[in-house]
This record gives sequence, structure tokens and C-alpha cells, in this order.
Amino acid sequence: MISPARIHVRLTDLDILGHVNNALYLTYFEIARMHYFSELVGNDWNWMEEGVVLVKNEVEYLKPILLHDIPYVTVKLMHMGTKSFTLGYEVHVNHALVTTGSSTLVAFNSKKQCTIEIPEKMKEAIQKLA
Repeated sequence: MISPARIHVRLTDLDILGHVNNALYLTYFEIARMHYFSELVGNDWNWMEEGVVLVKNEVEYLKPILLHDIPYVTVKLMHMGTKSFTLGYEVHVNHALVTTGSSTLVAFNSKKQCTIEIPEKMKEAIQKLA
């Protein structure tokens, strides 16, 4: 089991109302994704040839996150295709669900600039999140 990604809220993350700005939630999702990918496929993964590109994000804001909150993000697999997959996120503060979201990613070879089938090792690793 992978531990949730812990987020450190910075003063610059806040909007004029003292809440984390809506755009920062996508960064929090990215931090969580990279935390989970690091655990699943390791730090030596060749992201240039067997990487992913983001094609869609969705966020549902349930409760605001404030400066002194310590949010953590869990990631799960929602859908797996041949070339793409969708990850779901839950953001919690003090065990209360404050935000949900999802990202659809497509396997991509940056050197050749083309989509690829999800590499088998990555597919097997990501399926552990189901």
C-alpha cells in the first residue's frame, strides 16, 4: 500500500479569501501522481520514451483548504485502456474529504512525439491502484 502524498500548503498558494487557489489543486494532483509513480515504477523510469501526457483534468471542490491545513492526496485507478488511463484523487484534511478529482493520461514517447500503448510494466504497476 502506498502512503498518501502529503501536501505542504504555502502562503503563495492562497487566494484573497485565504483559501488555496483553485488552480493549485491541479498541482497537488500532479505532486500526488509523481509520488505514486515513483513508488510504482521507481525513479529510474525512462519518462522520455515511456512517459505520459495529461489530456484531461476534473476537480470538484467540496470544502476549502486553508494555510495551516495539512492535506493529503490518495490516488486510485478509475479506468485503464490500451493507450490511456484515468486516475482518481481524493484530498483529505484531518480525515475529512475536501476535494475529489480525476486526470486522464495518455502513454507518450516524447522522443518520437507519438502516443504509445501503455508499457506492460507501467500497466501492471498502475493496476495495483484499482
